[in-house]
Amino acid sequence: MQQEPTISQSPAPRHSPPPSAPVNTSSSAPQKDGWKGAVSTILILIAAPLVAIFLTSFVFQSYEVDGPSMQQTLQNHDRLIVWKVSRTVAKLSGKHYIPKRGDVVVFVKRGLSEFGEQPDKQLIKRVIGLPGDRVVVKENIITIYNSEHPDGFNPDVTVGYSHEALFTPGNVDITVPAGEVFVSGDNRPNSLDSRVFGTISSNDIIGKLVIRIFPFNKAKAF
Repeated sequence: MQQEPTISQSPAPRHSPPPSAPVNTSSSAPQKDGWKGAVSTILILIAAPLVAIFLTSFVFQSYEVDGPSMQQTLQNHDRLIVWKVSRTVAKLSGKHYIPKRGDVVVFVKRGLSEFGEQPDKQLIKRVIGLPGDRVVVKENIITIYNSEHPDGFNPDVTVGYSHEALFTPGNVDITVPAGEVFVSGDNRPNSLDSRVFGTISSNDIIGKLVIRIFPFNKAKAF
């Protein structure tokens, strides 16, 4: 914007100096605006991937089911949202993250090469046994024994999750250590789980399944 010279209402003296030339600042303003816009764009480009990394590491992450071990609850290629906040809070506070019985969790399992799988793999299973539980698989039934249920109970019947595969092959008798859980796929005849590789550490749990978002006609909260 051009600055107009000051105009005096009194008569000008006969030998007054010529008025100073106006200063043109119109070219500097757009230049400053251009720099601000460029800096803002650069900051957004830097911040966006950092925010994405933070969210997927500590808040939530999308996963796709690969394999039949959780049928009929989950199907191959289902797209899921896994919630990580509870695990993150537990780690920050120095505590074990122990899901509820019946929760479906994603975790990292190492040392699977002896079972013909990749050495390290992310798996999705249902939490059946909690720390201190005695888990017994016998005659195709899972039974949990603990201080609250000294006579045992069948979690597939009493916990309340929807589960069609009540037939559970195996011969297991194990007490779940502190800071660990016993997990199993819902497709019991076709699932590599704690009946084979034992309990898993809470430190290896990535998060809990909260929503199936695809297929859209089967979207569901867990």
